Amino acid sequence: MKNYRHQKIMEIIQASEVETQEELARLLGDAGFTVTQATVSRDIKQLNLRKVPSSSGRQCYAPSASKETFGGDRLVGILRAGYVSMEAASNILVIKTVSGMAMAVAAAIDALSIPKIVGCIAGDDTIMCAIRSDSDVCAVTETLEKLIGSPEN
Repeated sequence: MKNYRHQKIMEIIQASEVETQEELARLLGDAGFTVTQATVSRDIKQLNLRKVPSSSGRQCYAPSASKETFGGDRLVGILRAGYVSMEAASNILVIKTVSGMAMAVAAAIDALSIPKIVGCIAGDDTIMCAIRSDSDVCAVTETLEKLIGSPEN
């Protein structure tokens, strides 16, 4: 349930300017999640959200601009929780996830700053991960497999 809530939080902050934890809790409630302010506070910390100035001048929640590096426990946990399979197609790595988890897994992959990954685009259960070149796909696949399969990361 937490992973789905985290995904919904990411969707909410991307779709609207959320200034307060109370506002985020209300929007989560509107989406069918029963949460307390303390839960929202923990979620904000776990998702590494920060307040940043928006185009309207308001201070709103957004993903942190700072990147985590390999082994970020929270990010690897999201990757493991949502991952189903992956397959290469030229320089694109198509990653299948649990239904509804693609956005969270793609955000985790991007935040891990894995060399040779240019970026990810997510749907509901599928991610298209652009790799710098065809020859780099194998190395990226191995890196992701190690992160997914290794409990000590």
